[in-house]
Amino acid sequence: MMELALIKTLLDRDFYDQHKGIRCPDHIFSKDTRGIKQALDAAMETYDGSLSVQDLQAVFTVQNKSMTTATKTAMDALFRRIEMTEPIKAEIAQDTLSQLFQNYVGDVVANLGFDYVNGTENSLEPLRKILDDYKDDFTPNLRVDWEADDLDTILAATALESRWSFNIPSLARRLEGVSGGHLIVVGARPNTGKTSFHASLIAAESGFAHQGAKCVILCNEEAYTRVASRYVSASANMTMKEVRENQALARKRYEPVRQNIMFKESTGKTMAWVESVVKQEKPDIVVLDMGDKFADMKSERSDITLKTAAIHARNIAKQYDCCVIWMSQLSAEAEGKADLNQSMMEGSKTGKAAEADLMLLIGKTQQVEGEDEDPVRYLNLAKNKLNGFQGKIPCVLDGARSIYSA
Repeated sequence: MMELALIKTLLDRDFYDQHKGIRCPDHIFSKDTRGIKQALDAAMETYDGSLSVQDLQAVFTVQNKSMTTATKTAMDALFRRIEMTEPIKAEIAQDTLSQLFQNYVGDVVANLGFDYVNGTENSLEPLRKILDDYKDDFTPNLRVDWEADDLDTILAATALESRWSFNIPSLARRLEGVSGGHLIVVGARPNTGKTSFHASLIAAESGFAHQGAKCVILCNEEAYTRVASRYVSASANMTMKEVRENQALARKRYEPVRQNIMFKESTGKTMAWVESVVKQEKPDIVVLDMGDKFADMKSERSDITLKTAAIHARNIAKQYDCCVIWMSQLSAEAEGKADLNQSMMEGSKTGKAAEADLMLLIGKTQQVEGEDEDPVRYLNLAKNKLNGFQGKIPCVLDGARSIYSA
């Protein structure tokens, strides 16, 4: 019986002193055990040190001299059961008493609530007295297991901050790579090379997939086959025309990374669905293309909805130890500009930025009418919690092959 185990545990002076008085009222015990608890309180008040069951029974007997023979027989049996009962582990007893205490206070408040409803009580003073009596002891006891902060642990953890290295040399010189737990927000205007960017990072030479990362690509904007074609081009270093003309070579180059890449058409899906996929597949890299479209747009406030979705993405990255790459559009303000900042993020100017470990915005200069598009792209590190560097990094996009280089 749990109550008897609690009584046995309370015989220890140190444990009793931590829970005596209002934290452990008699009323949390049943009628038979309540008398024993009252004898325990009296004994602890009178004597020093811990008590034995025999000590407790002696005090109880003195306090209850007028017991009938039947009652004495029943109580003797109860004390024998206490003697045979093992005390509860201190931490478990503490949590149990805390829960019983909260239940007791809840009953007191509920009964007072009935009095208010029935009109038998019309003053808030009884409620105020309950709050005054119990407010300091109602909060459950909290045990905190503090994190290890020794140098070896910290060095080992930071060594994993760049598990997956960037394969764009100009970017890698400023930022080594990413790891599980990171949320990376990538933004750009349409036709800038967003899809080619994650295809290049993952499938091109020395990309994440070549490094052994298991990559899940969730597509809700373009058809997954169009996204996959960019991965084929990037891995094979061939245009799609060249792929069609030399399928054997393309297959040979694509096959090694294909083992580490999975695509899924995801139109209409939400972040809850994304979490289910991540939980099942346990990927190292998750690409949300586009991240904003996974937000559950039930609110008229798109900024709040996107922030909520970004928090969910962040939690997924941390809980499942994966890197989440959230692809997003930039507003018209970013059109034709090389220098970009997080205020140009479409929909949520601060919500996504607040959650991101790295915000990378891809810019390009305005195309001059009648001239070929400039292949130079500018990677703006608008937020960087990984190593602190912020600035603009030039690189070159081979759009036909979906490869970023520098």
